[in-house]
Amino acid sequence: MAEVATWSYGLAAVSYLLFGLYIFVAWRGALPGGVLLTAVLLSCLWALASAVNAWQPGETSLVLSAVLDVLRGAAWFAFMIVLSLPLWGRRLRWPALLAVGVLVFQLVAIVLEGVFDGGTLGLQPVLVAWLAHSIVGLMLVEQLYRGIPVSSRWGIKPLCLALAAGYIFELYLFADAFLFSRIDPDVWAVRGLAHALLIPLIALSGTRSPSWTLRMSMSREMVFHSTALAGAGAYLLVIAGAAYYVRFFGGDWGRALQMTLLFAGLVLLGALLFSGALRARLRVLISKHLFSYRYDYRNEWLRFTQALSAADKGLDLGQSVIKALSDLVESPGGVLWLRDQYGSCTMHSRLNHPPMTAVEPLESPFCRFLDERGWVINLEEYRLRPGHYEGLKLPPWLSAFGDAWLVIPLKASDSLIGFVVLSSPRAPFEIDWEVLDLLKTAQRQAAGYLDRMLAAEALLEARKFDSFNRMSAFVVHDLKNLVAQLSLMLRNAERHRDNPEFQQDMLETVAHVESRMRGLMTQLQEKRSIDPARPVDLVPLLKSVCEGKRGQLPAIEVRVEVDAETEVNAHPQRLERIIGHVVQNALDATDEDGKVAVTLGEAEGKALSIVVQDTGCGMSADFLRERLSRPFQTTKASGMGIGVFETRQYLNEIGGQLHFDSEVGKGTCVTITLQRVRRAQ
Repeated sequence: MAEVATWSYGLAAVSYLLFGLYIFVAWRGALPGGVLLTAVLLSCLWALASAVNAWQPGETSLVLSAVLDVLRGAAWFAFMIVLSLPLWGRRLRWPALLAVGVLVFQLVAIVLEGVFDGGTLGLQPVLVAWLAHSIVGLMLVEQLYRGIPVSSRWGIKPLCLALAAGYIFELYLFADAFLFSRIDPDVWAVRGLAHALLIPLIALSGTRSPSWTLRMSMSREMVFHSTALAGAGAYLLVIAGAAYYVRFFGGDWGRALQMTLLFAGLVLLGALLFSGALRARLRVLISKHLFSYRYDYRNEWLRFTQALSAADKGLDLGQSVIKALSDLVESPGGVLWLRDQYGSCTMHSRLNHPPMTAVEPLESPFCRFLDERGWVINLEEYRLRPGHYEGLKLPPWLSAFGDAWLVIPLKASDSLIGFVVLSSPRAPFEIDWEVLDLLKTAQRQAAGYLDRMLAAEALLEARKFDSFNRMSAFVVHDLKNLVAQLSLMLRNAERHRDNPEFQQDMLETVAHVESRMRGLMTQLQEKRSIDPARPVDLVPLLKSVCEGKRGQLPAIEVRVEVDAETEVNAHPQRLERIIGHVVQNALDATDEDGKVAVTLGEAEGKALSIVVQDTGCGMSADFLRERLSRPFQTTKASGMGIGVFETRQYLNEIGGQLHFDSEVGKGTCVTITLQRVRRAQ
């Protein structure tokens, strides 16, 4: 065991040295901190001397390590006495005098009776002295812990636990040696490492005890990883002990069963270490029982801002916002809704959640509640105590959101720009004032990033439209030339009527084209509609649109399923153009053997619906959700990507709606809903 002892005491010496340097930097001159620094440095020297004695045994090194052992024990006694002095009225009491007597007894036993045989203490008085040292140490720990008020024990508890564990280890070691007249080499070899394992608990008390005047802090990451490592070590020890038992009593199958048990234990350990739910439960347990506050705000804020400012690992900004918020409450993910240009909140991003098609208007009671109150809605609390959220009315789609847990509003410049719905946490997570305050602060930061993203997207689209307008100026210039040519042709045709019927037909056609060109030119130049809105009968308009597409394959089938009034209030030419655009898209997406049907029918609320159904190539759900209604997004090689955008904008202008239902390989169904003209009774 010499090599084990060398490594054990060597690691203890390094650990105490690093801890001593940390205390030296953090020390601010108070007596408790100075005594603690002395105790740690003497413990480092004792561990170093013991490592040297284990590596090269000798009488001198053994006596030196024994003397340093007594001195380090005296320093820890002094530290506990200094901490107990305020409880004793600044006077030394009998436990302190008893501690001094035990230390003197130890030194006398070493100096006068120190006879060493084979590297172990050979005389009973020396063992009795060390036993007394352990008992007095436990007594001082008990006096310190019991003397401190219950409300203040939280800070000193880790120190008392560490010192008590160390003295219990010493008591076992020397009691066993006293009974069997020899020191157990296995226990002696791990003595240094056992004491080094107590350093984190002492450091934790240092962070909790400002009276020591030590500017010490222990990060939650260190506590979390240390706890996880200790748990993994304990788990492996249990598995190893069980495997040893199986091998010892398993007969011929012992070694095979031992290897099987060890392999199964390692696999289970790996599964537990990579379990998000287990890590979440461990974080909650540590935050609840070891820290006064749940969060390390500095680290949480740095991690949150880093997640927002550097969206990586394949996540866009919306997904990064979801992940940053969900990590604060141990949630696996959620869904982000953001406002669009049509005055509604639509799904923008999702993380570990299937896509949703729910749309929530900004003027709905739900969004108004989020905007006015700015509350984080705990849906579990709402179901138990709905009166706490007075005035809140959940939309139907949110009630059907199976694992919805928290609704976090996103407000920028005191206006709602969207909200995040987080899924249920991996482990039970209590929502208290601290969590709510952190989430409210975090949502402000996230909303600022998202608001700038929306502004940047709007600016980009505006620049694209500016480029489109500049291009329109060239188109207007070309139209002027065409109009001039047509006008000249009309004048020549009027003077040369060789064939009256042919010339008459030509004049009507050319006049119509010339009139449309002038109207288009006026619209592009003045950016206004060609004519004012007025009642328009949809039946002849649909027939006109489909008649204009004749000659294209496939043929268009027109069905009218309305018996009552079919008039709507619109701009005839603009309405004809956008319907023609939808029909043309259906024709372009359909093969020659396919079908395109245009149906005029009834809709809900005394409205009319124009349904354009084709059997073409269809569109994917991602394209429908993310690209179809955005300008300059198209699947056509020669398309500009503004047709659907213009169609939706105009329909919103006249109170209509546009809906797409498509599936790749099965075709597309486009539904245009328009309000009937209300006739005076």
